[in-house]
Order: sequence, then structure tokens, then C-alpha cells
Amino acid sequence: MNRLASVLAATALAATSALALSGTAQAASAQTRPTADAVQISADCYTSGGKLYCSNQAHTPMYEHRSFSSRQVDMLETPWSVFNCWGHGDRHSGGNDIWYWTMGDLFARWGNVPASVVFTSQDPPAGMDQC
Repeated sequence: MNRLASVLAATALAATSALALSGTAQAASAQTRPTADAVQISADCYTSGGKLYCSNQAHTPMYEHRSFSSRQVDMLETPWSVFNCWGHGDRHSGGNDIWYWTMGDLFARWGNVPASVVFTSQDPPAGMDQC
């Protein structure tokens, strides 16, 4: 009897977890849909509401300030992110000094990444807010 109760409890927990994750995925998907003010930047990028929604280089370090010498605060692990704003900082391999502000994937900390790791056709893109 105890084994049956354990199996039923585990099944209920798994079903509840799957349902919760399904709702989370749907909510995240709804947040990344373009709105009426969206400006297409490239095949994989657009701006909307002052933010940039774009593909990026995965496994990218994020910095506290717009400088490679500042403390690393998190990582962009996924190949697509939402960037809240842009600012000037250290020059980088992209040939400019534009950096983007976003939330990291490992610790949900905010930080900066150089524009060279974000796959825009222009830095900063039209329609994106400056920090």
C-alpha cells in the first residue's frame, strides 16, 4: 500500500510540475511577441517598446560595467535574449563602443555585453532606448 501511495504522489507531482512549466513557457512566449511598434532590425532581431529582441552568441560573459576590465556578473547561455537598453563603453571587436544591458541566464543578474556578441545589423538599432 505504501508503494502505491508513493507512486501516486510522484505521478501527481510530475503532472503538476509539467503543467507549471507549460504555463511558464507560454508566458515567456507571450512576452517576446512583437507589438504594433516593432521595428524589424534583421532576420532574427527587432525592437519593440524601446527594447531589442535578438539572437546573440551563447556562452557569453556579462560585465558589471561597459568594460572588459569590470567584474563578470553572469552569463548569456541562450542564443536569443531581450536587451533593455544600450550605452557607450569600451571599444570591442565589433568596431564600435556600443554595449547592451540585459539579464543573465545563470543567476538572473543584470549586466552588459558588447555589441559584437549581439547579431544586429546596426549598433545601436533604431527604436532601442539608450540607458
